[in-house]
Amino acid sequence: MASAEPPPRAAVGRRPTLEQVAARAGVGRGTVSRVINRSPKVSERSRAAVERAIDELGYVPNLAARSLVTRRTHSVALVVPEAETRLFSEPYFSTIIRGVSSRLSTAGMQLLLVLVRDGEEHARLASYLTAQRVDGVLMVAVHSDDTLPDLLDGLAVPTVLAGRRHDLEHVGHVRADNSGGARLAVQHLLDKGRRTVATITGPLDMDVARARLDGYREALRSAGITVDEGLISHGDFTEGGGRVAMRDLLQRRPDLDAVFAASDVTASGAVHELRTRGLRVPDDVAVVGFDDSIVARHIDPPLTSVRQPIEEMGHTMASLLLDEIDQRGKGHREVVLPTELVLRESA
Repeated sequence: MASAEPPPRAAVGRRPTLEQVAARAGVGRGTVSRVINRSPKVSERSRAAVERAIDELGYVPNLAARSLVTRRTHSVALVVPEAETRLFSEPYFSTIIRGVSSRLSTAGMQLLLVLVRDGEEHARLASYLTAQRVDGVLMVAVHSDDTLPDLLDGLAVPTVLAGRRHDLEHVGHVRADNSGGARLAVQHLLDKGRRTVATITGPLDMDVARARLDGYREALRSAGITVDEGLISHGDFTEGGGRVAMRDLLQRRPDLDAVFAASDVTASGAVHELRTRGLRVPDDVAVVGFDDSIVARHIDPPLTSVRQPIEEMGHTMASLLLDEIDQRGKGHREVVLPTELVLRESA
């Protein structure tokens, strides 16, 4: 008895076709299409047969053709409203990008990094995104007056933020417990006997900076200490801003004995300025930062810092966005990740 004719194979040098995958799996063309597009309307047996055939033939779906049917681009934009200097000088951004990228790669999604430096670029980006050139948008370093999340939300473009613009944020977002982390930092300084504790904030048009300032105030009040506005200096999360703010604080309050800085990069600027003034850290002035970045580990002396799970934030943001894209995560969820204090020599 003659043996059954083997399923067709792709010709040498040619890409396998959908029809060849169907023949190899013993199913219809429509079943293969449903498996590729992750439809739940496929039996586990058929799905396994199709996936095995795809593997054996080395079939690669035609994404352009799929996009015409599904209206998916299989890409996500990560929007950073900052200049290149901040993006490449601050560990926060590279770490959160790593978390986002690792999650998206497992879902077969392409990551597009977009920098927005001024109003003109903001307008061009809004036009690009509203033309449905990406499946979703992630935003980091959002400021209170940024209208892009509202525009995208109004157009039903899946969007997730790192942080929030204000207490009433209605767009899905992931953030660290910023106020709680700041309370831990200041309480630690007070427990070590420091009584004139200053702070250098981030830009107060960002919720993350306001929350850390709130935590500073709350820790002092809980300890029965009146908040002295002269011990608060406003920075911008940069090293240069930390140096300027530290100089300002020392001119106003030369008796200060501790500083809580709203970021590690800012703290490094403060430490450099203290050293320039002949002050020792922590003997004369103790310093605590926020982020627990590579900066904290390599500054001299190593920096006590509030650890926020930055890479996990990126991973979680991407997961929430993928859920929204697949219509499994409606309701604009909010995720708050815990922080902890990491003790080193600076405090």
